[in-house]
Amino acid sequence: MGVSSSSSIVCAVIVAVFTASALLLYKPAFHSASVCSMSEILSSISSSIQSHLGMAPKTKLFYFDARGRAEPIRWIFAYGGQEYEDVRISHADWPAVKATTPNGQLPYLEVDGKALAESLAIARYAARKNGLVGKDDFEAAQADALVDIVSGAATGLSFLWTEKDPAKLAELKANFVKVVIQPVLKKLERDLHANNNGEGFFVGAKPTWADLYVVNFLDTLAAWDATFLDEYKELKAHSQRVHELKGIKEWLLKRPVTAN
Repeated sequence: MGVSSSSSIVCAVIVAVFTASALLLYKPAFHSASVCSMSEILSSISSSIQSHLGMAPKTKLFYFDARGRAEPIRWIFAYGGQEYEDVRISHADWPAVKATTPNGQLPYLEVDGKALAESLAIARYAARKNGLVGKDDFEAAQADALVDIVSGAATGLSFLWTEKDPAKLAELKANFVKVVIQPVLKKLERDLHANNNGEGFFVGAKPTWADLYVVNFLDTLAAWDATFLDEYKELKAHSQRVHELKGIKEWLLKRPVTAN
């Protein structure tokens, strides 16, 4: 180990110790619930050392070998340039893996050994880490609202992969388009137009995770029926803008080819 490397570690430890000491002094000693535990102090020291040395936490995203609910999260990481391990679990291996997951479902995220479940919670965490939550609390809430709308609509698409009867599938598609898809697309087009006449993004002046979620949803629809966006010119142009964002453009070119 070189001298400069050793010096960096020493400095990092000093910074960490001061940070942990400050935490102990700041917490009111008379309130037992607020006293830092040893694990909290060690976590603080670890975080301070990582921050000082520029060490990113080890991040793993677990999902099936598919796009699905994990794909917007992958886009967020791609946009932010965040390094992570894209762990893809085969359907054959899933029964054995299921018991090891936080809640028996995928996706889940692992950050330095700590697990986080639920796709929207993971995406929101990733968005905060990668500058995709808006400039203030109100923009963050606007982005959250859009994601909720799209997530609710996307959940209803499951019949595309579960219904095997062609006649029943056609009936379900027609009803879903009329009752869910068309109202959602009209709502999204209005919201997009309300912000900078539809020439930018959904919230504020910069992309948020809502833009990525919407476009992932629209991509799923386009794979089903490429004509869906023909009457929604602003949504179509917005999708093209998001596809061209740095990081996302590169990811789309290199991501694994999957059925969905």
